[in-house]
Parts: sequence; C-alpha cells; structure tokens
Amino acid sequence: MGEKRTHPGAAGRATSADQPTSLRNVVLVGHSGAGKTTLVEALALATGAVNRAGRVEDGGCLSDYDEIEHRQQRSVQLSLVPVDWGGIRINLLDTPGYADFVGELRAGLRAADAALFVVSAADGVDGATRMVWDECAAVGMPRALVVTHLEAARADFDQMTRLCGSTLGGDDPDAVLPLYLPLYGTAGADGHAPVHGLIGLLTQRVFDYSSGERIERAPEADELPLIEEARNRLIEGIIAESEDESLMDRYLAGEDIDLKTLVGDLETAVARGTFHPVLAAAPAAEGARQGLGTIELLDLIARGFPTPAEREAPAVTTPDGKPRPALTCDPAGPLVAEVVKTSSDPYVGRLSLVRVFSGTLRPDETVHVSGHGLTDRGHEDHDVDERIGALSAPFGKAQRSLTRAIAGDLACVAKLTRAETGDTLSDKDAPLLMEPWSMPDPLLPVAIQAHSKADEDKLSQGLSRLVAEDPTMRLEHNQGTHQVVLWCLGEAHVDVALERLRSRYGVQVDTVPYKVPLRETFGDKAAGRGRHVKQSGGHGQYAICEIEVEPLPGGSGIEFVDKVVGGAVPRQFIPSVEKGVRAQAARGVAAGYPLVDVRVTLLDGKAHSVDSSDAAFQTAGALALREAASDARIHLLEPVAEVTVLVADEYVGAAMSDLSGRRGRVVGTEQAGHGRTLVRAEVPEIEISRYAVDLRSLSHGTGRFHRSYARHEPMPPQLAARLREQEDDGS
Repeated sequence: MGEKRTHPGAAGRATSADQPTSLRNVVLVGHSGAGKTTLVEALALATGAVNRAGRVEDGGCLSDYDEIEHRQQRSVQLSLVPVDWGGIRINLLDTPGYADFVGELRAGLRAADAALFVVSAADGVDGATRMVWDECAAVGMPRALVVTHLEAARADFDQMTRLCGSTLGGDDPDAVLPLYLPLYGTAGADGHAPVHGLIGLLTQRVFDYSSGERIERAPEADELPLIEEARNRLIEGIIAESEDESLMDRYLAGEDIDLKTLVGDLETAVARGTFHPVLAAAPAAEGARQGLGTIELLDLIARGFPTPAEREAPAVTTPDGKPRPALTCDPAGPLVAEVVKTSSDPYVGRLSLVRVFSGTLRPDETVHVSGHGLTDRGHEDHDVDERIGALSAPFGKAQRSLTRAIAGDLACVAKLTRAETGDTLSDKDAPLLMEPWSMPDPLLPVAIQAHSKADEDKLSQGLSRLVAEDPTMRLEHNQGTHQVVLWCLGEAHVDVALERLRSRYGVQVDTVPYKVPLRETFGDKAAGRGRHVKQSGGHGQYAICEIEVEPLPGGSGIEFVDKVVGGAVPRQFIPSVEKGVRAQAARGVAAGYPLVDVRVTLLDGKAHSVDSSDAAFQTAGALALREAASDARIHLLEPVAEVTVLVADEYVGAAMSDLSGRRGRVVGTEQAGHGRTLVRAEVPEIEISRYAVDLRSLSHGTGRFHRSYARHEPMPPQLAARLREQEDDGS
C-alpha cells in the first residue's frame, strides 16, 4: 500500500471519472473531535487539491463550512471532498461525529463503498463508534482505521491498535492489525517523544517526514527489532485471509513469502472486508505539503478499497412495488441514482447530493423522482418528473461544473425542487425506486411558535424546507395540544434546526414547554341538567335536557344513548343534544383535555313549540355535561408508551433503575447479541419526553430506544393535582 513505490503524484483538481474502476467512495467515521475533518484537509493538501492556506485554484476554500459549523466549532452535516490520486478519483465523505447528526452519518454510509474509521490515540474507541463498526460489518463494508492525535501526551499507538483489535475485531483480533509503526524522535522535556515517520512492516522501509517531505530510506540497525514481532503477526494475519490455502503451510514451513503475493492478498482482504489495516496520520508541519501517513493512506484507498463496481447496489422495485433485476454499476445501464443529502444555498437554491448507482446522469435531462413518502415525518410521497439542473462537484463552498456523473460517482444537482433526501432518480420512461436505508427515529420533542406575526406568515414554508433537508426530523401539528412540534435526535440537533430556520429561512421562533396530550374521563356515575332558557324582545331560546354519564373501559370513546320517552325532547333535537355533548367533550370538562371513555344517556328534557332550536339544545347538552362533571370525580388520563431500550450489558441495571424511577414497569429483558440487552417496559410518556438525552448520558452514547403508543391510563391523583396547579399558575 504505497510501500513498494513512491507516491504516484496527484492531479490538483477533481474531474469527472471515466469509468467506475477509477472511482473510490470513502466515508470517514469517528467520534466528535477524533480529527476527521483535519484528516480530509491533510489528504487534500497531499494530493495538491489545496495549498497550505486550504485554497484551490478557483478561489474556493476547503474550510468554508456552514456558518453554523463555524459557530458551534463542530461538523453538523455530511460534506463531500473529491480529490485525485494517481488517476483515481477519491470521493471523501466527511461525517459529523456527534450522535445528534447520525442521519448525516447514515447518508454517508449509503453513498460510500468503504469506511475509514478515525480514532484518537488520546481518547480511544467510544461505544457509538463500535455500534457503527457493527453496522458496517453486518453489510460487509470494507473498513480501515486511522489513529490520530499521536502528539497527545498520553497517546500510545501500540496500546490503541491492541484496543482496536480487541473491541472491533470481535472473535478475530488479528483481523485488525497495523500496516506501519510510528517512528518516534527524541523525547522532549515533558517526556513525550514526537512522531516523525513511519516504518513499513511488510517492506521494512522507513518513511521519514521530519524534513517536511516524505523521504524513503532503509531502516537503521536499532529500528529493525522494533518491527519483527508486529511484522510476523501482520504476515500471519494476511495469510490467514488469503485465498491460497497452501500459503499458510508454506509460511509455517519457513518459506519466505514474496512481497508481491503479500500485498496482493492484503489488498484483496481489505476490499473483501475481512481484514482491517490500521494506519497512523498527522497533519503536515508548518511549511510542509505532506502530513504524516497521508501518502500511505491515499495508496491504501486507491489500491485496497473496492471500486463501486465491486459493491452490491441496493435492491430496486418499480414505484408500485414490483421487484426488478439487481443493478450493475454500468455507465451505459438504466439510470438509477439516489439523493443522499439535501441542502440549501443562498445563491443557487436547493442542492441535492446524488449517488449514481447505474447509468449516467447528465445536466438538463428529465428524470423521474420516486420517493417512499415519510408522511409521519412531514415528507410527502413523490412520483413526479423533474428536470436535472447543473451538475457540480463541491469543494468547500465552491461548486465545480461537471458534464456528467457516471455510475458509482457522486455529484451535486441544482434546483431539484421536489426531490428530497432518500428519493430515487431514474429514467422517466421506466421509473424505479430504491430500497430505503435505515433512519433513526427522532425522539426528542420541542414545541415552537412564531416569534412575531411576520414570522408566523413564513413559518409553514420554513418548516417544510427544513424537514425536506433532514429526514431524521419529524414535523407534527398536534391536534390534541394544538402545538407545532419538531421531533429531533438531541439538543444539538434542536439548536441547529432552530438556527437554520433563523439564518436560512428568516424565521424566528420561540420554544415553549412541550405538552403531552392528556385526556379526561369520569371516575364514577354522575347526572347533569342543562337548562338554556333566554327570553328577549324577539325570538327566545328554550332547551332543557337531563343526562346521565357513566365511565366506560379504556378505548371506548364517547357513546351517546337516547332514552327519552314521551317526546319530552322532540326527535329533531336529539342529534342537537348529542352534538353539544360531543363538542363539550372535545373541549374538556375539568382541565381542558378531551373527555373520553364515557357513555352519555339522554333521559329527559323539555322543549318550547316556538323558542326551541338546534342551537339551544346544543348549548343545553354542553351545559348538562359540565354540570355532571362538577359533581363527579374526574380522572386525568396520560398516554403510556411501550418502550424498548437497547443497551450494553454493563448498563442494563442502570437503565432498568432509571425506567423504574420514571414510573415505568419493566416487562422483560432479552439478549440482543454482541454484549447487548433489550429491555422492554411500559412508561408514561410525560416521563420520557427528554429520555433521548438522558439515555445517551446514562449509557455513554451507546443506548438506543424505540417508543410506541400503548394506551391511556389514569394519572396518579397527586400528580394530576400538581399538574392542574401548574396550569392554573401558568394561566
């Protein structure tokens, strides 16, 4: 992987690829602060795509991130940086490391054919990184690791590679091994020795970066003992993955396996996803063009990572669900592409980052847009034709024009007004729909309202654009509480969403306390009399009705029964009484929540031949229900959710204790494999409105949960009384 030869040089600016075999799509994964973006910049510098100032020929700057990223000092969105290396177009997909933006990570995994896990030598491998590793393993995605922050005082490359092998290698830690060992200089006053080079384990060559340029030399006598044990282990690991079953026997018999065979088997094992090399990297020193490990990493990507043609494409169907033959990565095949990210640019409007899986995408052609329709998240279904706008390759804020995007490539498409993230672009005469990728459920609610009348006029359009960009966000207009609710993945996700509303769409909103949709019901039987009699100078109003209310089992709704005899209430006004009762029930009878699960029986009443009317009996029905409620015990009903919590085994006790503290009932646990346990519980929803944040803290970022509505249950009297007091104080 770059050990056999000097680096092949680079083209300074990425251009359209000619064939899928000249493409590599790589997603960078790792926790926040691991150094993914810094590594992307170092790779761009090493390829000549940017200069030391981070600028390219056309004036664009790689570090021109979204203004929100500038303010928050962290990545919050997926970004694409294409570079060229030795005739290979490498699309680097930089993902956020913070858990709130896992949707951007999933989009990067969908668009890529291999993953580069970036781990900090100072911080180790966190639980969230292990979970993503397992996701990649489940689909056989090739993976390699890059250890960063070797300059940190407590950094230890050897210890980190052993940790990666034990935590990520699973049953086979020898599938995660270093290709190079760091070469340390003289220790400073703090006792920490800087890394200034790498020792290639296979070729036993040293790549010295101490001068600011990569210089290859033979190892000195005192450097050879450093690599013997690691080299032997690496060779054994490579041979174990070889398709040549005789190779291990030859090696154990003492035969010296030639370098060409070892490198070839290594590249095959990496591309197949069965061996995961570990490399080290550091940004270039002041004045230098090449950062430590960048050349080695670029060679690994170009020679060891698979081409798009080697990766199986997602399944496709017709828009009405009929299966279609599997796609092949053929530029001459039928057009099938997918929108993996949607964003807005103040100058060019909506931009769609598209991965082409089959065929060739060209500007100004008309394509069919098919979507699965995430209606529960505020995304409409799509089945329309749209014209492709300009194609471009992004580089920072700059957009470089492309004449086409072939199968396996990624490109930005301008002004797709209907297509959203996850939608499929295909031939308008033979439309297809790709199998969707897994998206996390947004489980943190935030209720919002327009800051002013001017903001109210723009709120609806701003929210629709916001959710079009982010399929991990759900927009809800809650009919029970009359609140506009954005469901997000965490607090940072909320902050970014509100900031985008303000800065991109000019909508200022205020957050208000989120209300759980409660209900009311009668605790016992009660009677009520509604009397609506008014006499004025003209036509009067006259209606009297007597009702009886009794509770029903949960889920029964409102049942209305007519038991009037003798025509005390004329037949034409009985529906009026029912209408009034139901209208009052919808408004509530005690705390303003909808009344449910009662039977209302109309027993008697009186009417006037002239002054009775539909409106009068509606009013009398409502008054009767209110009077019955005044003499009855009214229960507040709260929604209860069925909750499943997936946590690492070491957090099971803490998770169950936490759920019990939320008035939850744990109904069972089961092993979920890989050292994880699934906890099932029933918990009042009022207790888990912030559970997405609390579980992340409790489980150190490794826990996940799912919730679904189960039923409404009576709230404990003391909590109901406290809630009423809070609402009275608020009013």
